[in-house]
Amino acid sequence: MTLSEPPPEPTRTDRLLAAVGGLLAAYVSLAVADVAAFWVRPEASPVPAVGGAVVDRTPAAVKEWAIREFGESDKAVLQLGILILLGLLAVGIGLLALRRRLLGSAMVGAFGVLGALAAVTRPDSDSALDAVPSLVGAVVGALLLYGLIGLLFARRSRAGSGGARADRRSFLVVAASAGLAATGAAAVARAIGSPVEENAAASRAALRLPRPASPAPAVPAGAQLRVPGISPFVTPNRDFYRVDTALVVPRVDADRWRLRVHGSGVREELTLTLPELMTRRIVERDITLACVSNEVGGPYVGNARWLGVSLADLLREAGVRPPSAGGPADQLVARSVDGMTIGTPVEQVMDGRDALLAFGMNGEPLPFTHGFPVRMLVPGLYGYVSACKWIASIELTTFAAYDAYWVPRGWAAQAPVKTQSRIDTPRSFARPAAGTVMIAGVAWAQHRGIRRVEVRIDDGPWQEARLAAEDSSDTWRQWLYPWAAPPGRHTLTVRATDGTGATQPEERTGTMPDGAQGWHSVVVTVEEG
Repeated sequence: MTLSEPPPEPTRTDRLLAAVGGLLAAYVSLAVADVAAFWVRPEASPVPAVGGAVVDRTPAAVKEWAIREFGESDKAVLQLGILILLGLLAVGIGLLALRRRLLGSAMVGAFGVLGALAAVTRPDSDSALDAVPSLVGAVVGALLLYGLIGLLFARRSRAGSGGARADRRSFLVVAASAGLAATGAAAVARAIGSPVEENAAASRAALRLPRPASPAPAVPAGAQLRVPGISPFVTPNRDFYRVDTALVVPRVDADRWRLRVHGSGVREELTLTLPELMTRRIVERDITLACVSNEVGGPYVGNARWLGVSLADLLREAGVRPPSAGGPADQLVARSVDGMTIGTPVEQVMDGRDALLAFGMNGEPLPFTHGFPVRMLVPGLYGYVSACKWIASIELTTFAAYDAYWVPRGWAAQAPVKTQSRIDTPRSFARPAAGTVMIAGVAWAQHRGIRRVEVRIDDGPWQEARLAAEDSSDTWRQWLYPWAAPPGRHTLTVRATDGTGATQPEERTGTMPDGAQGWHSVVVTVEEG
């Protein structure tokens, strides 16, 4: 073959190796970017950055479907989907590079630029350094692909000679070495730990919770029923539901955390550190928190003992008045460190309920997944309009002037919790033995309380269940109905009446725009004893 002759057409082996080269270049690019993100901040890694942009632009109906189908694994499924898509694109780029080497390598760089743009345009980004991980990974990936395809070009130009086998070996050696090096570097980085995450973990470990000036009353002895399968009255932190948009859980250093209170009607803007917040009057309360994405009978509700300070007291200190007292702001917009915005009615925050800025949960500092170092809670409102995690600022404004994150996506601007009840045991499709079967579960109507729970067997009359002792109107309440169960297939239904006397409506509705409602039912088959 002379220099003027074009290289032969790619063989099947050439195409296979080019596809492998594209995949490897993408993998190495992401691994290097992850290593770089350990030294910048984990959220700047390209997959979380691009994933966050995807989440922000995903229609609300699709998000609801993902939560319904995958539960708290929805974020892992999203990231897996992104990786699969990137893998397919990487194969295509590798095949393109086999014919147009420079263009294929440049496309790896272009994806890095997109990742960098996604990182620096995230709401939580406050530094151009967030672009560094994606850019560094893109450069390494592009150079690697360019070099690997160069080895294939050499092999093609020497096709039929012993040199072809040598070039193939060189390709495999370079590819394996690059993959192992990237994997090793990522493993070492994870073993060492991100300085950002290490500092945050150390600050949480060092935090000592103060004693409350206003402790929560002792939980009544009868609040927890001794029924196997019923939800515990206090939800352990490890079991408490998590629904948010953060693909990487923010790890906030409590020593560097600040809370800013500002906006319309604020007489004196406040900026508080965590120690300053903890010098105020400490309040401890049992509060049940519910997600608006919780379907009838769903799991996204939990009860915990929270420790913090009164949000209403803090607002009064800043000169804020509720609208009923002539205040100009009717909406409180809480902003998280990850850029999430949550809008809460000022009137409800300041009407006497135990709205908190919480830093403790069930006797320990907030877990990172639940908002460490500080989160907001307002009893009686769904979490998406009241329970900002990783809170960084509070702005007083109006609903007319500003739409928080979820409102343009089809959710209601204001959303009080609806009365709900759930059968925990027996579960649907259970096969209990004939005889006495304990039907039990929980009911909640935060800030109104539960007055009555009733159970219906098939199409029979409603029978009143026994209520467990009430802790407060802001917590859920357990209930129990002993059923003399005859053999056969049966439908069990529950409904609750809240403290105002209003009973759950029968008709089921979806979660959008302001929460699901309807009676929960399960179907069981009672077997002969």
